[in-house]
Amino acid sequence: MKKNKISKNWVNKQRRDTYVRRSKVDGYRARSAYKLIEIDEKFKIFKGGINVIDIGAAPGSWSQYVAKNVKNGILISIDLKKMESIENTTQIQGDFTEQEIQHEIKKNINNKKIDVVMSDMAVNTTGIKNIDSIQTGELCKEAMFFAKDILETNGFFISKIFMGSTFNEIVADGKKYFKEVKVFKPKSSRKDSKESFIICQKLR
Repeated sequence: MKKNKISKNWVNKQRRDTYVRRSKVDGYRARSAYKLIEIDEKFKIFKGGINVIDIGAAPGSWSQYVAKNVKNGILISIDLKKMESIENTTQIQGDFTEQEIQHEIKKNINNKKIDVVMSDMAVNTTGIKNIDSIQTGELCKEAMFFAKDILETNGFFISKIFMGSTFNEIVADGKKYFKEVKVFKPKSSRKDSKESFIICQKLR
């Protein structure tokens, strides 16, 4: 009974959500596209000819936005789940944290340096916010560690992070590897969500 109530609440929330309705009109697969759009409007990241890696890409709305705005560059999208294809992208299905998948990514970029590594990864939530924050924080740290080895000197690392016990640690790691570190919560991020995004630029 409780599960049905939660499901109904979720459905009602989706119906009322402006960004859900807008994503259908604009042809995006999820409302999360607007978070990346706001990040781009604020930090001026995406332009023609740059190389981008999208980690935890499914269902693909971030990759859709990048594919529209980055012409003649590389876009590699990675996720555990199989995604519908997106024009001008290379898709890799698998667990990003495994060495084998990271080697496959490096093989696909063919020794080119990357301009943006972005991650909207989050674990399947348990409902226990502190555990969810810690586990998603570990994914963010994995992605950051990977990014620092393949990014251009002026490259960007963008990742979802949750407020919680790992927040300060992730920001400190960001400052260790990058000269500029900002935390930003887009308007399209739901008010009751603990998520923000860390935007790091210029490798040390």
